Amino acid sequence: MKKQFLILLAIWLALSFSACHAPNNPQSLESIPVASSANMDAGAIVEAYSAHRNLPQVQGSGIVVKVLKDDTKGLQHQKFLLKVSDDITILIAHNIDLAQRVDDLHEGDTVSFKGEYIYTPKGGTVHWTHKDPRGNHAAGWLEHNGKKYE
Repeated sequence: MKKQFLILLAIWLALSFSACHAPNNPQSLESIPVASSANMDAGAIVEAYSAHRNLPQVQGSGIVVKVLKDDTKGLQHQKFLLKVSDDITILIAHNIDLAQRVDDLHEGDTVSFKGEYIYTPKGGTVHWTHKDPRGNHAAGWLEHNGKKYE
């Protein structure tokens, strides 16, 4: 069972990494401003990214730079790219089998998050942005337009 979980996790991480390589809009990500006042853990993400390490829990906010197609293989995930600092854009992988989809999400929107950070060369992925029904992970969330998605 553990071997199957590790295989599924490796596949999911590979898919997450490939999503980070999706073509971007002609607009450069560097030109998009970052909401710094609400970026609680941007420093922790930048530090983890520089050290190529994961964080069991991270919290912050950023600006949506691209809304990606849902991942519908296995557990379904709503995915989007979020700029959290001048140099770091992360993939948010929000499990919509376990939590409600973020409504009316568009490029330029601000989203706050709490979840697990996984390092990738393109900036990293934040997942577990919901409650864990088994209680093995700390509960995470997303917040958009004043509504919290757990």
